[in-house]
Amino acid sequence: MNRSAVLVEVPPAEPVVGEWRRRHTYDAPLGIPAHVTLLFPFIPVEQLSESDESRLAALIAAESAFDASFPRIARWPGVLYLEPRPARPFLALTEAIAAAWPEHPPYEGAHDEVVPHLTVAESEDESLRARIAKDVEPRLPVELRVREAQLYFEDGAGRWHERRRFPLGE
Repeated sequence: MNRSAVLVEVPPAEPVVGEWRRRHTYDAPLGIPAHVTLLFPFIPVEQLSESDESRLAALIAAESAFDASFPRIARWPGVLYLEPRPARPFLALTEAIAAAWPEHPPYEGAHDEVVPHLTVAESEDESLRARIAKDVEPRLPVELRVREAQLYFEDGAGRWHERRRFPLGE
């Protein structure tokens, strides 16, 4: 089964982190732009119905568009990421989608807490992560008006493609 994901693309982050992402994340070389994940994995694309997409559109439209800033780099073991401020609107979208599809919990339930983030790099090499942070931090903050979410799907070759955009409410 080919996976799907609900994301919020962050186009203003591409000039800041795009090249690092393409070189040091698993998803960017496969077609996923800089983003904050709302729900992954979502419904397998072969099972995704028009009714599911309509329901998803309504849930996303029920949330208001919002301004977000990514003012700093944060770290988990082996991961550099940008923290969104405020994080709550991203979390509200994740919670609403996950509540509507409880059989598809965020990250398959692997984490006790969902932390909205934009992954910059995944590497066990601390010196590489330090070099990336040194390059990215002076170019922050990244700011945007979040007006929509996107549904992406994985094809049979493992590449990801946008399937649909869902506007938030104004």
